[in-house]
Amino acid sequence: MLIQRYSIDSLARVCHNYKYLVTTNILRLRKMSSSASAPPPTTTAPDAAKSIIAITQMRSTSDKGENIRQVEKLLQEAKKQCASFVFLPECCDFVGENRNQTLELAEPLTGPTLTKYQSLAKEYDVWLSLGGIHESVLDEYERKTDKIYNSHVVVNNKGELVKIYRKLHLFDVETPEYSFKESKVVKPGPKLIPPVDTPIGKVGLQICYDMRFAESSLILRKQGAEILTYPSAFSYPTGKAHWEILLRARAIENQCFVLAPAQIGYHNDKRRSWGHAMAVNPWGKILADLGDKDDLKVGIVEIDLATIEPIRASMPCFNHRRDDIYSLTAYGSGTTEPLEDRTFAKNVINKDTIFFETPYCFAFTNLCCVVEGHVLVSTKRSVPRLNALNSAEMSDLFNTVCRVQRMLESIYHTTAATVTVQDGADAGQTVPHVHFHVMPRRPGDFRHNDQIYVKLEDQVENKVPRSMEERIQEARKYRSVMKSLKL
Repeated sequence: MLIQRYSIDSLARVCHNYKYLVTTNILRLRKMSSSASAPPPTTTAPDAAKSIIAITQMRSTSDKGENIRQVEKLLQEAKKQCASFVFLPECCDFVGENRNQTLELAEPLTGPTLTKYQSLAKEYDVWLSLGGIHESVLDEYERKTDKIYNSHVVVNNKGELVKIYRKLHLFDVETPEYSFKESKVVKPGPKLIPPVDTPIGKVGLQICYDMRFAESSLILRKQGAEILTYPSAFSYPTGKAHWEILLRARAIENQCFVLAPAQIGYHNDKRRSWGHAMAVNPWGKILADLGDKDDLKVGIVEIDLATIEPIRASMPCFNHRRDDIYSLTAYGSGTTEPLEDRTFAKNVINKDTIFFETPYCFAFTNLCCVVEGHVLVSTKRSVPRLNALNSAEMSDLFNTVCRVQRMLESIYHTTAATVTVQDGADAGQTVPHVHFHVMPRRPGDFRHNDQIYVKLEDQVENKVPRSMEERIQEARKYRSVMKSLKL
């Protein structure tokens, strides 16, 4: 096994009367055999912004036991080099030789393979990024189905499962050199996962082919990502053409570190991976490239989060994005556990009455209801009318309304809803803050459907406000259902 160690020093230079930050990465490369001793640990005081991580390269086969032995060797070498976080490639559990074998070898996340990885993380006292393991999709009776997820799993140094991302974009391609149809066995993941808080920074989780879809990484950056991960088993012909270009592009456009552990070589007669596990800094400079010669390899890289902000400050691309013209919003993001109260015009909405919150909106139980299940969805930014919203807020608001509507119809067993917004005082708006009314409808609840708008006006004048406790209890019920439906 070979180890490559990269040490990075940042140098600042002032040019004339302008303050340009020039980051020079000085790479000191050291190669050693697996029998070589590790360098002595540094005695300098640790810098909280800096972390030592390991990207890895391996050649998985259908022999799960041998693959775990490879992983353990990688962890041993990474730990010798003081890495606190080890990034393993896609298919670190196995590479199947055909569809049936892949389904047979796949396991649920409670299976022995992930359990072993969790014990290794605890044993070596490292965080693990398991870059794409084959997760069985189970039916209602906990039996395997004919599909799996390609799942990126993060495990902490206590062996605890921290986060799971299931690959969104499936590799179905036909090129003159190569044919592959991932969707024959893999079910696409349901949503993006917000960046994970880890000791080395906020880590955005992706897998392999996801790197061709810049929208995902842009959303992760908007959500606070400092590091983007693309663990891969990249095909040889497409890797030769696009691997480095894509990784550097994702680093540059998002101004994030990019880490891409990789599979290498022939896994069987049909499948060959490109290798070249890579780390890239936020300026697009390659910090590590593990090449295409060695089946088992560790690259040690220092991640210095303090280098991110100067780059983003000197070229504030995300401040220049035209949210009034275009936007990117991740459908499926949000939380059922709001952390703070929200303002609704001049009113304060108690966080315990908020049952769902997204990047731009929040949904809460109503003070006076026209029908049972009548709730409100409003924007976090206080604006009186729809025409003051930017495109990101518009998209997020409508997405949230639709998700809340589905939740209400699930609870009240209805098949219709009135979704309305009173846009301005002349339209009946009584609270000058954009908000939607979402009301599940039942047969015959009004003599004429349009009576509901009269009732909306009457609720302000005639309805007795509900108690805070009643609204909190209702919000708890909605939270529980939102979680169970995974809306």
